[in-house]
Amino acid sequence: MELSGRHILASQKSLPSDRDFQATNPVANQLLEPKFSEGCSAEVDYAVNQAANDFDLFRKIAPAKRGEFLEAIATELLALKTPLIHRCNLETGLPLPRLEGELARTTNQLKIFAEILKGSSFYKIQIDRALPERNPVPKPDIRLTHIPVGPVVVFGASNFPLAFSVAGGDTASAFAAGCPVIVKGHPSHPGTSEIAGSAIQQAVEKCGLPKGIFSLIQGSENHVGEDLVKHPKIKAVAFTGSQAGGRALFNIAASRPEPIPVFAEMGSVNPLFILPGALLNRGAVIAQKYVESITLGVGQFCTNPGLLFVLKSPDLDGFLTSIVEELKQIKPAPMLNLRIKKNFLARVSRLSTSPEVVFSGGDYLHEDHGCLVLPSLFKTDAATFLAQENLSEEVFGPAAIIVECSSIDEMMATADHLEGQLTATVHAEPNEENTCGKLFSILEKKAGRLLLNDFPTGVEVCSAMNHGGPYPATTDSRWTSVGSAAMNRFLRPICYQNFTQPLLPEELKD
Repeated sequence: MELSGRHILASQKSLPSDRDFQATNPVANQLLEPKFSEGCSAEVDYAVNQAANDFDLFRKIAPAKRGEFLEAIATELLALKTPLIHRCNLETGLPLPRLEGELARTTNQLKIFAEILKGSSFYKIQIDRALPERNPVPKPDIRLTHIPVGPVVVFGASNFPLAFSVAGGDTASAFAAGCPVIVKGHPSHPGTSEIAGSAIQQAVEKCGLPKGIFSLIQGSENHVGEDLVKHPKIKAVAFTGSQAGGRALFNIAASRPEPIPVFAEMGSVNPLFILPGALLNRGAVIAQKYVESITLGVGQFCTNPGLLFVLKSPDLDGFLTSIVEELKQIKPAPMLNLRIKKNFLARVSRLSTSPEVVFSGGDYLHEDHGCLVLPSLFKTDAATFLAQENLSEEVFGPAAIIVECSSIDEMMATADHLEGQLTATVHAEPNEENTCGKLFSILEKKAGRLLLNDFPTGVEVCSAMNHGGPYPATTDSRWTSVGSAAMNRFLRPICYQNFTQPLLPEELKD
């Protein structure tokens, strides 16, 4: 597929721009053709107005028809599989098997929402029938349903160029809810974004839907995203990325004359606790799986377990040795772009001044190796961890800190010290359930997903999944960005009182 380097504005290609940017291959550290247009305020205004104009048409389309649209997007993505994955590999350095798996996840979640739309459960209907004979005041007929909020802005994520980007879960759930979507493509993979955007464009046309329900605006500068969030016709924002980026968008949205919700997933350190029995009986296996988890995707997962808490014991030295031996088997791999690597190096350098360095990426902790890195592992004690706030901050990349606790009480104190997280994990034996329960009682207040004897990397797309958590993991812990409940972010409740049957929405009629 030949890339145009232009935006998709209400299913139309934009005109060439006098300002442009290029993607970079993180493996070869070389610019990739073609050049992509930088978005401007006029294009933002056009895309949002088209979305607002077509909102009423789209929201009134039968849910089953929207489901057909989602399935059509999945079909178009698979038809473009070869050029999509090839370009994505060039722009991200992510291996082909990983990208094939991510594309499968992307199409599967589209199909999951399509299946949900065949029923009516997503309306969350409540009906309280009239009781005209009730004394002293008659009870009116009141019926509750949920309707789409309006045009939504979706920000593509750097670390999931397919599953959390143009045609990813945020877009799928917003479309399922009946909301038009304007995507701000991530500048690290604009070619991938254009191909995925073309798949949606084809699905819009083949399903005969209003063209304004989808636009893709590219750009490497912050003003495009800011203009989108500020636009008065935008009603919600979905973002996956850094805490700084998510908080900046949240502040912009809150300062509007009409504040709107920003559903920002901003990552976390995903603490993992190992109780003594688990360390004794399964230490070597846990070490192997832990290294696999912290290095998966070069550590660039928001569920990377960057903190490991363990009790001081005779088994600890052997456990650390096992981890180091596993780390020695890891080969250098590219981070998504040079900016992300620079941030990673800065965090690792800062950590190196305080905790003990157990294993170092060595020469690969320098920019002369381009985007390539090796993992780093640090060790500290609980007292130091509790005293130094920077040790509980996320390191986006293949690095982790092992925190040695002198007692169970001290381990509990470290858990209580943590900020909001996406996940929290405990490894324990059956005879440690009492301690495990006390630990989870603390962690319930800290995380959106709790794991027992497992590892948090890998987020299953299903109805029961919650991918969210207390701030600063997300801007609102009541919502998930993964799973069928993700569409609830883009619906709002509305009730109808004393309506006659002909005037009620179809889903509320007798």
